[in-house]
Amino acid sequence: MGTIKVHEFSTLDGVIDTPTWTFGYEFTAGMSDALGAMTGSCSAILLGRTTYEMFAPAWSSRTVEDDPGAPFFNDTPKYVVSSTLEQADWNNSSVLGGYDVETIRKFKDSVDGGIYISGSATLVRALIADGLVDELHLFVYPVALGTGLRLFPEGTPKTTMTLVGSQAFDNGVVQLIYGPGASD
Repeated sequence: MGTIKVHEFSTLDGVIDTPTWTFGYEFTAGMSDALGAMTGSCSAILLGRTTYEMFAPAWSSRTVEDDPGAPFFNDTPKYVVSSTLEQADWNNSSVLGGYDVETIRKFKDSVDGGIYISGSATLVRALIADGLVDELHLFVYPVALGTGLRLFPEGTPKTTMTLVGSQAFDNGVVQLIYGPGASD
């Protein structure tokens, strides 16, 4: 049975939208190690359509010389949750169809190892609501933007999670790792 591991870059005020605001912070060796450990434990990538459409052109031409994460993104099987995308042309990609909790449960049960998700806010919100996220890795940057797409927007139902790990990096970024919380 697979474990769903979500990775998000976040501001202090919870913005996860197009993280160009991260550019002002050096990506440290510790951050690289943390993401490498996460992706190294995963044997599949699950993405929402919008993130897939951003990642495919950005990653498909990268090599290990460009970015140490390129082999993971290019070689690992990728699955896209989309009700509108008919085919996925990026290497090792396929479309699962629109979001359906039972389809995702069956997919999760069929994967041996971790299932990596980055971005994909709509998909991640649904997975959290349905209790399917096993690890939520937030890399919180020391900046507040005031506006932007948030993982937990106004009106989100109460969500309880348990802190299972954390670490601080030299650039002021903090990684917070959450697991499922106790039921209310």
